[in-house]
Amino acid sequence: MSSLFAGIGRWSVRWRWLVIAVWVLGTFASVRLLPSLAQAVNNDSTQYLPASAPSNVAQRLTAPFYGSSNNDDALVVAATTGHAVLNAADRAAISRLAVLAARLPHAVSARVGELSGDRQAADIEVRASLSQATNVPDVDFIRSLRALFGRVGAPPGLELHTAGNLAIAADQVGQASGISTRTEYLSIVLIIVLLLAVFRSPLATLATLVPAVLVLLSSESIVAEVATFGISISSITQLLLIVLVLGAGTDYGLFLVCRVREERRGGLGAREAIERAVERVGESITFSAATVMAALLSLLLATFGIYHGLAIPLAIGVGCMLLAGLTLVPALLAVLGRGLFWPAQPHPGQRLAGGWGRVAGAVVRRPVLALAAGGVLLSALAMFSFGYRAADFGGGISAPPGSDSAAGQALLVKHFSAASSNPDSLVLRLRRPVWQEPAGLAAAEALVAHDALFSSLIAPLDPNGTQIGAGELAMLHHRLGPAGPLPAAQPSRGPAARLAPSLYQAYRATAAVISADGRTVQFLVSVRAGGADSGAAIAAVPAMRAAAAAAGRAAGASAAGAAGDSPSLFDVQQAADGDLRRLVPIAVLVIGLLLALLLRSAVAPFYLVISVALSYFASLGAAVIVFQLLGGSGGLSFILPFLMFVFLLALGEDYNILVMSRVREEASSLSVRQAVVRAIEVTGTTVTSAGLVLAGTFLVLTLAGGSGSEGTQIREIGIGLAIGVVLDTFVVRSVVVPATVVLLGRWNWWPSRLHEQHSNGLGGAPPSLPGSSGRVVRPAALRANRVTGGRHGRELSPRVESTRQGEEQRR
Repeated sequence: MSSLFAGIGRWSVRWRWLVIAVWVLGTFASVRLLPSLAQAVNNDSTQYLPASAPSNVAQRLTAPFYGSSNNDDALVVAATTGHAVLNAADRAAISRLAVLAARLPHAVSARVGELSGDRQAADIEVRASLSQATNVPDVDFIRSLRALFGRVGAPPGLELHTAGNLAIAADQVGQASGISTRTEYLSIVLIIVLLLAVFRSPLATLATLVPAVLVLLSSESIVAEVATFGISISSITQLLLIVLVLGAGTDYGLFLVCRVREERRGGLGAREAIERAVERVGESITFSAATVMAALLSLLLATFGIYHGLAIPLAIGVGCMLLAGLTLVPALLAVLGRGLFWPAQPHPGQRLAGGWGRVAGAVVRRPVLALAAGGVLLSALAMFSFGYRAADFGGGISAPPGSDSAAGQALLVKHFSAASSNPDSLVLRLRRPVWQEPAGLAAAEALVAHDALFSSLIAPLDPNGTQIGAGELAMLHHRLGPAGPLPAAQPSRGPAARLAPSLYQAYRATAAVISADGRTVQFLVSVRAGGADSGAAIAAVPAMRAAAAAAGRAAGASAAGAAGDSPSLFDVQQAADGDLRRLVPIAVLVIGLLLALLLRSAVAPFYLVISVALSYFASLGAAVIVFQLLGGSGGLSFILPFLMFVFLLALGEDYNILVMSRVREEASSLSVRQAVVRAIEVTGTTVTSAGLVLAGTFLVLTLAGGSGSEGTQIREIGIGLAIGVVLDTFVVRSVVVPATVVLLGRWNWWPSRLHEQHSNGLGGAPPSLPGSSGRVVRPAALRANRVTGGRHGRELSPRVESTRQGEEQRR
């Protein structure tokens, strides 16, 4: 396979200007011609459930009230600012607004809905038919609706605001765009600082970072185009795409540039060093990207849409970055030539820093102690993972602070009952119209009204605080017809004129809870335990569904269920937990097979995957310490454990692949102990720098996440993943894995030919390693720090050279 990557390296170097031109023009075209990713974001977790979820089944029962999707409904809340009762001028302006709203493109209907109990506010219910492929129609419709506020001649003291899920979703598009922009800029600044510290060269820094930036711009546009085919994109997907492409993409460039510098120190010219780097590192980068993409594509088997929606977008980003790493990065390096590392030029025979060599020497001298120390640290942190509590299921339910929808939601809470602002629904599908058999409805309503689970109720026979008798309901329907078309102002003539105003308004309000054909009714409820997206309310969903079933039996309903945020979020929790249990073994198996293929070993994949799993539990335990024990949080984001496992498994194996492929490369001519020391010495700086880049980009999420519940969720994800990367870099990859390799010796490579080589005495007796004092006994002649017969004169540190010569003397 090395010949393949050698050919790719030669081609990229030879046609460097063509490669660069194709990438630059392709990126420009994708940004100009394809849609923006921010417009495709949908933050409502409940929209990512499968159609068979009980909450979705119940939601379909509510279609007579809300259409095919309750996100197609918007509310306009009109309220006086001085605690005054709505006057005639206010009501006239509200009516004019309803007429204009009904004429908007994609509007299905608009009607003045409920008057508040204090008579200081009213709402307008606007129903629209919008495409759910992206959020662009939502934004355009809400923008058009808000533009009407200035055209209705609202009198002074009357404020108008939008509310409801459609308005919130539109406002979240702007918020998501702002968060993603901050994440991109802060990540780029952080990466520049870290790369300058690593290379001490501005040109090497640009050559490493620029490909990742170009890939990010193009992949965002490609993913946005893919979203138009029905793939749901959450803000988590958008942010992780930024972090993954910039972080992992910079890591791939870092691997190549560091290997070029090493080959330059080994005496190769600039062009030959680039080709050699692609030949040697190309396979590691390819398998690293393959492990990440394999782990991501396994998410296609998830039932929860947020997990499912991560698969293709993030795999596209990683795939594009792999292509850039094998073509664009070498092309840029070839253009810069010998000036790549200016002003810190590498020189042939230049010694490497010995810091990681000393670490590797200490691990090799006492592998049992090193393995025990790393295992104890990780196990101690992992114990805290048992205290994990799930929270933050609401995702995008909350309106962005300071937005128009936030003001509208606040007016709903202030002037209307809790069941009006964000209700759950107990919905019943009846066999016959309710006004033909109102007694069954009365029995069902009595059960719900006396249930201590609920603190607020809007019911068919009590829609606005005025009771309607079962017999009166049938009479009112006979006289007035369906309640939906009735005007907000009570007519002065006809059958409606002879009714008490309170009874007229009560019957008119039944349009929200009794369908036009009378065969669907709903009870809008709020639970006593807390808000709809609170953990207590979610825990009460089984009892809520039991109450719906009991009401259905009392009414003789053919179907019954609980719809709304609490039932949906309960199903989100169940789906997320089920996916974690089902997909983890699949991801582990796939990545284990890739490791076995790369390392030609049936043994190494086992302990490499186990080391990452232990690192995962330790990272989750550390997050519990930071947020729950020290931060006082009631729980962590429900998606954090899943994201941590997938990303730490995939990205952790990135570093495993880099280190272990180099150990295997060195073991072809050195003993296992020498190979470990050499591999850690030459890859230690690279792995550490790559880990810091990736951890830093995850930490950027804590600064860019913004405020509110979504900001808290983003910060938890960023810090949790950063902790995992740091543990993986400094404990697993630097201590645990090298110690395990030394202890297993030649069995690391079983059943490959390398195992047979070491069985036949390639390594000989254990080499003489530095003593406990840490001093290195240098031989009289270091042969210019070269090893002949290997790969083009590899440079060895004095530590490895001395152990190599001790090996030869024993032979």
